[in-house]
Formats: sequence, C-alpha cells, structure tokens
Amino acid sequence: MAPKASKAIAVKHDEPHGYEFFGPPGAFAISFGLPLVVYAFTFLCNDISGCPVPSVLAPSTATIEQLKRDVGWPANGIYGLASWDATLKVIGYYSFSAILHRVLPGEEKLGVELASGGKLKYKFNTWSSTMVTFGILAAGTVYQGANFPVWTYIYDNFLQIATANILIAYFLATFVYVRSFSVKAGNSDLRELAAGGHSGNMLYDWFIGRELNPRVTLPLIGEIDIKEFMELRPGMMGWAILDFTFIARQYRSYGYVTDSILLVTAFQVLYILDSFWMENAILTTMDITTDGFGFMLSFGDLVWVPFVYSLQARYLATYPLSLGPLGTAGVLGVVSTGFYIFRSANNEKNRFRTDPNDPRVAHLKYIETKSGSRLLISGWWGMARHINYFGDWFQSWAYCLPTGVAGYLVQHSSTAPATGQSLANKSFVYSGPTEHTEVLQGSARGYGIIVTYFYVLYFAILLIHRERRDEAKCIRKYGDDWNKYREIVKYRIIPGIY
Repeated sequence: MAPKASKAIAVKHDEPHGYEFFGPPGAFAISFGLPLVVYAFTFLCNDISGCPVPSVLAPSTATIEQLKRDVGWPANGIYGLASWDATLKVIGYYSFSAILHRVLPGEEKLGVELASGGKLKYKFNTWSSTMVTFGILAAGTVYQGANFPVWTYIYDNFLQIATANILIAYFLATFVYVRSFSVKAGNSDLRELAAGGHSGNMLYDWFIGRELNPRVTLPLIGEIDIKEFMELRPGMMGWAILDFTFIARQYRSYGYVTDSILLVTAFQVLYILDSFWMENAILTTMDITTDGFGFMLSFGDLVWVPFVYSLQARYLATYPLSLGPLGTAGVLGVVSTGFYIFRSANNEKNRFRTDPNDPRVAHLKYIETKSGSRLLISGWWGMARHINYFGDWFQSWAYCLPTGVAGYLVQHSSTAPATGQSLANKSFVYSGPTEHTEVLQGSARGYGIIVTYFYVLYFAILLIHRERRDEAKCIRKYGDDWNKYREIVKYRIIPGIY
C-alpha cells in the first residue's frame, strides 16, 4: 500500500497550462501517425530487398505488387501484422519483469512532494532485474550460440512483436485514462491528476495522461507504479535485447561480428545501464513529477524507444560495415565526450539537490528562489540551463556514425558471386539452404541515412521541445526568479550557440 498523506487535501489544479503538442490535432497525429512511422521503418528497411527498398528508389516505375514483395508484406495481409503467439510471449516478458520487481530486493525511496500533499514510495531494483535477465540470456547464448531460440524468435517475429507492443501501449493509455476518473478529492491514497492532463478534451487527455502517477495492484505481485515501471523496464531493457538479437543475426549470416555493430550496441547498452544504475534519479524528472501517464509515454516507453532506437544495429545486422582502428577511435571520442558532459552535469545536479554541503558541489554558486529552491549559476549548470541535453545529443551521434554513408540492396540468386567480384563491389555474401544472398550498396548508397541517422534529428527535436516544456514549467513555478536566472545563465542547451 502507498504511504498515507499526513493530511487530507482536496485535489486542486488551478494553474492554467494550455495545450501542448498543438493540442488535439497534434495528439491525434502523434497517436495514430507514429505507429505508422514504426511500421514504415520496419518494412522499408529490411533484409529482403534493401534499405531503402528498391521500390522507394524508383517510385515512378514501382507497382503495388512490387512494393509488397520488396517490403515482405504478410501473405495474409494486415492480419499478418500480429500473432497470438508473439503477443502472449511479449505479455510473458512483461510479467517476468514484474515478478523480478516483486521478488528481488531493492532500494526504497520517497518521491517528491505531491501538489496535493504527501509522497509516494518507490522500489528500485531495475539493475538487479536486468542482471538476472541478461544472465539468463547469456547462459542460453553460451549453450546454443547465435541460434539461441530467444534471438532467432525475436528476429523472425520482429514485426509481430512490434505490433504486440503497440497494442499494449494503446491498452495501457486507455486503461489509465478510464481509471483516472476514480481519483477522488481528499487524496487518502495519494492519487492526483496531472496538472496539464485534464483539459476536458478526451483525445488530448488520453494522449497526454490524465492521472499523474497511476498505480495498480496485481495478484501475487503487489502494487506497481505503472509510469515508473514502464519508463525503464520493458522498453529500455527491450532496446538492449533487440541490439543483442541483431548481433546474433549478423553472426548467423556472416560467421563474424563487426566492430561497428559492437560499438553501437556497447554505447547504447552503456546508456541503458547507466539509467538503471542511477534509477532513483528518475524521481526528479519531468516525466515523473509533471507529466501524466497517457499514450505519449506508454507508446514512447514501449514502442518508440526499443524499435526506433535500435535501427542502427538492425541495419548493421544485414550490412556488416567495418570501421577499422581510425574509425573506431573517432566514434569513441564522440561518445566519450558526450557521455562525460551528460553524466557529469547530472551528477552535479543530483549531488547539489541531495547534499549541498558535499565537497564536490559546495563551492557552486546559486540563487535562492522565493519558493526555497536553489538554482545553480556556476559549474556545468552555469554554462547552459540544460547542459545535460547537449551531452545527451552529442553522444547520440556515436549511435549513427558507425553506419557510415548508409544504404544497401539485397540480391538473391542460386549461385554465389565469386569472391573477387564480391570484394570489388564492396558487397557481402551469405548463403542459405537453397540460395545465396548478396548485400551491396549500389544505387541505395546514401539513402539509408534517412533511417540510420533519423535518431540524431529526432533526438534534437525531442530535446528542444522538452527544454521548452521545462522552461514553461519553471516560469510557472519560479516566476520573476526564473527571469533573473535566465539573465545570468543565458543559453538554453549549447553554450554560446543556443
């Protein structure tokens, strides 16, 4: 059970927030457009015909039937996008994660003070849960190699697994929206509505999240904070598992693993494990303190993160580019710089918040607001108001650079090309039981950048938008004090530029 509030306070949200994401039209476009983007990446960059597929490279001569062949459209049409078997296995994956959350020991922390009074209790053991999960996967891989059934099943049913997660995201958003109407005044169970999530427009509130911290009690498992659980566990861990799947696929196809896919996976897994290790830092993020849990977060956590963020590893599973020592050193330099900025800035902020007398942060200058909060004006946070976003974005380049000038075509034949021919064309060949497959760049060279570098562009837009949302929140919270702070710390994200 959640801890009781010290006193009963009516649930109040008097501050006007207005619409975000362009209001209901934007909510509709995102809610029903982004799933199509996920499917587009899945179909238009594949190991069947190319990345992008030939029909996209020559749209004037393409036909619907040719496009269906190129993208590997299911034989039974739209019904082939999903399967009961894949859906049940995905639900099993979620259930296993919830069981680990329940049975493994963990650190318990109180969240920030709620607007209506009281603090929620959280249990953190994502790190140990991940180690158990990865340990099982590692044991299976040691025993069966790249043919471990988990890797082969995920790769062979990638489309159906993506669909299952999309459906779960829609279900969760609808479930918490309907359940939010049971939030009562008095706050005896520490439930409250998100400040920006009860506009009165059903679609918008369903999208943005009506209830701030929805929780549910599951049989034999106990209470789960839906938002905190989904934020880190299924999607973030799923991102790493998909990367591992693509490494296994590359090895099954070619008999080796390239430095490029190892680097991409190492960088991304480091980022994931870092967030798990610093799990309790999530309690002060906007996602937990401000945003409700609706389709925006459920889709982002469960679909967008694992299936879009793993695009580079998926690309390299089919086109095994080798970087060499110089390329590897360059990419390592990029990720090291970005990660250093990101982690150092966040550590500085968290140390100052938890213990301002810590010798590592005691020297920092700050201004104290009327609300009692302290805003740093020196150190990392004196350079830019969201300097951590800059480090986060900078290291994201290291996820994309290993794909090079991306793009490839896939050609199938009953006869393998000669070794000399393959090397001359910078192509890669692997053989199946009845045919040989050659992967070469050809006319697709450069066009695959739309897929493999999409993350850098998207992430820049995401961080700028998040910074604008946070800026609006801080203006509401601090008023004139925030204006004084902006006069001292002038830049938003990139010192001297933006």
